[in-house]
Amino acid sequence: MASEDVVGKSRGDTAVTTIVNLAEEAKLAREGVKAPGHQILTICKSLVAGGVAGGVSRTAVAPLERLKILLQVQNPHSIKYNGTVQGLKYIWRTEGLRGLFKGNGTNCARIVPNSAVKFFSYEQASKGILWAYRQQTGEEDAQLTPLLRLGAGACAGIIAMSATYPMDMVRGRITVQTDKSPYQYRGMFHALGTVYREEGFRALYKGWLPSVIGVVPYVGLNFAVYESLKDWLLQTNSFGLANDNELHVVTRLGCGAVAGTIGQTVAYPLDVIRRRMQMVGWSHADSIVTGQGKEALQYNGMIDAFRKTVRHEGVGALYKGLVPNSVKVVPSIAIAFVTYEVVKDVLGVEMRISD
Repeated sequence: MASEDVVGKSRGDTAVTTIVNLAEEAKLAREGVKAPGHQILTICKSLVAGGVAGGVSRTAVAPLERLKILLQVQNPHSIKYNGTVQGLKYIWRTEGLRGLFKGNGTNCARIVPNSAVKFFSYEQASKGILWAYRQQTGEEDAQLTPLLRLGAGACAGIIAMSATYPMDMVRGRITVQTDKSPYQYRGMFHALGTVYREEGFRALYKGWLPSVIGVVPYVGLNFAVYESLKDWLLQTNSFGLANDNELHVVTRLGCGAVAGTIGQTVAYPLDVIRRRMQMVGWSHADSIVTGQGKEALQYNGMIDAFRKTVRHEGVGALYKGLVPNSVKVVPSIAIAFVTYEVVKDVLGVEMRISD
């Protein structure tokens, strides 16, 4: 995103991750919009809603998330995971149920603040951009265009990904390590301390550049496609999906799924490069990274990582793990969108921007 990265924050989260990491609606209330600024209670409620949405969505697809990262970083000389079904079976057979969810605790610890900041930043950016757009055009009833939504989504993704990137970096390593790894990170804080002590502060931001670049198409397209598709369905009432100017929860899930699929496909190569750069300098890496005695590839930057990956493994290597990621990103982002809206309704958040 991305999503939940992202290439951060995908995604990032993503990266997008991620990106991650993902996002909520951007249409403002019918009665108009005031300049940015909200009461503290309302802000806290929005942050809680975003955090819950991120945690729930990532936990639901944790096994697929771990398999995706393993496929992205495994050394071509040490192939252990070869496809979605085989990979999940192998993890179950060699590591059991805990293996399927390895790294999920760290992921949730990262994704909760990441999603909270991302959702809140998007709402603030959307309202600020719309307020400025209305001031510039003089049209009090003007609405956000898809391009403006893309910009708001990209800003939100970059802010959230940058704020939580060190956690995403160590999460990737914790996810990759197995019971046979020569050295074990005991948790997120232990991993952060170990990386800082052995590799320096800059190591905590390895892969940050492709994550930032990936955030623009990943998170930006997630927001823009979701909002535009939802608005189109409400305005045209295509297929009879709109009821009293509202979309059913299943329809909103579908909108989120379409948005997630488009965003993650465009940004995916950057997510692969981000993960591989995060493994550089890891002296105690598992054999899946080192290649069982063979020297792991070293990257001097994003461009060098792209060149070496394509040269040694072909263009297809830039899409390793795309299948499990596609399977996971659809329900993950869809659940995140809808969970955020539901939690906001439960908490009674006043700054609802979907009506």
